[in-house]
Amino acid sequence: MKMLMFDFRDSERDYFNNNDLRDFDIEFIKEPLNEMSILSDEQLYETDIISVFITSSITESVIKRFKNLRIIAARSTGFDHIDLDYCSQNNIAVFNVGKYGERSVAQFTFMLIIALSRKLLPAYLDTQKNLINHADYEGRNLEGLTLGIMGCGSIGSSVAKIAHFFGMKVYACSYEKNSEISGFTEYCSFDELLANSDIITLHLPYNKETYHIINDENIKKMKKGAIIINTARGELIDIIALYNNIISGHLAGAALDVIECEKFAVSDVPINPLDGCSECLTKALAVQKLLGIPNVIITPHIAYNTKESVYNLLDTTFNSIRDYLKGLHTNQLR
Repeated sequence: MKMLMFDFRDSERDYFNNNDLRDFDIEFIKEPLNEMSILSDEQLYETDIISVFITSSITESVIKRFKNLRIIAARSTGFDHIDLDYCSQNNIAVFNVGKYGERSVAQFTFMLIIALSRKLLPAYLDTQKNLINHADYEGRNLEGLTLGIMGCGSIGSSVAKIAHFFGMKVYACSYEKNSEISGFTEYCSFDELLANSDIITLHLPYNKETYHIINDENIKKMKKGAIIINTARGELIDIIALYNNIISGHLAGAALDVIECEKFAVSDVPINPLDGCSECLTKALAVQKLLGIPNVIITPHIAYNTKESVYNLLDTTFNSIRDYLKGLHTNQLR
C-alpha cells in the first residue's frame, strides 16, 4: 500500500533501518502536511495511507486533495489536528497511539523539575561564560516540597511515583483515580491544588474544557514562587499570562516542552509576519522573550523522544493499520 509519512524525524530513521516493512510502499517527507503542501498528481492519486504528527493540519480541504485515501495514522496521542467528522462521513479510518511514552515523559518531567529547583540552566550558562556566582545558584531540596499533578493517567501516575520516591508531598486533581498511587497521593480540587503546590505539572489532554486552564486568573491562585511544568499540550497554558506572571515575580519559573503555536514559536526559521494568524505571532514573540529568562526552560517537544518510545509508537502505528486491513479496529478513532 502506498503511504506518505509526513513530519518524518531523524529519531524515527533507526526504526525503519531495523525493521522490514515491505508490506508498505513508504515515502518519507520531513515537512508537515497542511493546505500549503505541494504534492504531485501521483502522490495525490495513488496514496492509500498518510501518517502525520501533531504539527500537521489535516483539514477537510487537505483530505479532499487525496483521491483514494483510506487511512490516516496519527503518530501521537492527540488528534485534534485531524478533521474526524469529515473522515467519518467519507469512510476514512483514523488511528492514534494511546500510550507509547509514559515512562519517557515522566522521566523528562522530573528532569525539568530538578533542573529548575537546582537552577541548573543559569549555572551552566554562567560557567560557559566564566561568570560564576555561587550565590545565584542556591536551590531547593525536593523533599518537603509539594507537587501538584493535574491529570493522573499513566503519565501523571508515573510522575507521582517518582515524586514519592523523592519524599515530596503529592496532590492530584484528576477525573480518574489510580489505586497504585492512592496510598501517597492526596486527591483534591483544582483550586486546592493551585493554592497548595510548590510545583505544578500538567498531564491533561487538550480539549475545549482544558484550553488555557492555566490562565491569569488561575495563576493568581497559585503560591507566590510556584513553578509550572508542561509536557502535555501547549494549549493548556495561556503563554502571555505565564510570561506576565514570571516577569512580575509571582511565579518563580516554568519549564515547557510544549507551547501554543509550536510551529511558529520554536523553529529554526525566523518569524515571518506573513505566516499564520496574528494571535500565533503574538504568542511566538512571548516565547522568544521567555527564552531569555534564566528561570525558564523551553525544549522542542522531546519529552517522549527516547528510542524505546519511538519504537513503541511506530510499532503501534503499523500494527493498527495491519489490524484494520484484517477487519479489526485497534486504536481506531473513526
